[in-house]
Amino acid sequence: MPTKIITTDDLREFKMELLEDIKKLLVNQSNGKLKKYLKSSEIMDLLQISPGTLQTLRVNGTLPYIKIGGIIFYDSEEVQKVMDINRAN
Repeated sequence: MPTKIITTDDLREFKMELLEDIKKLLVNQSNGKLKKYLKSSEIMDLLQISPGTLQTLRVNGTLPYIKIGGIIFYDSEEVQKVMDINRAN
C-alpha cells in the first residue's frame, strides 16, 4: 500500500475547509435553518454523547422525544431549551 506524505500546506488547506464548514453551520443555525427534528445519530454528534447516554437522557425524561415507527426524533428547539436550562454559570 503506497504511503502519502501530508505536508503543512495540506494541513492548512484542511483547516481552512473545516473552518468554512463550521462557519456555514453557525450561519445556518443563526438564520433558523437548523432542522426542526433531529434523529438520534444527529443528537449524538451534536452533543458529543454515546448511545447509552442518549438513552439515559430519554429514559429519565431529560430529553423529550417523539417515536414514529422505530425512529426516534428530537425537536431541536426542545434540545436547545434543555441545554439552556442545564447551563452551568
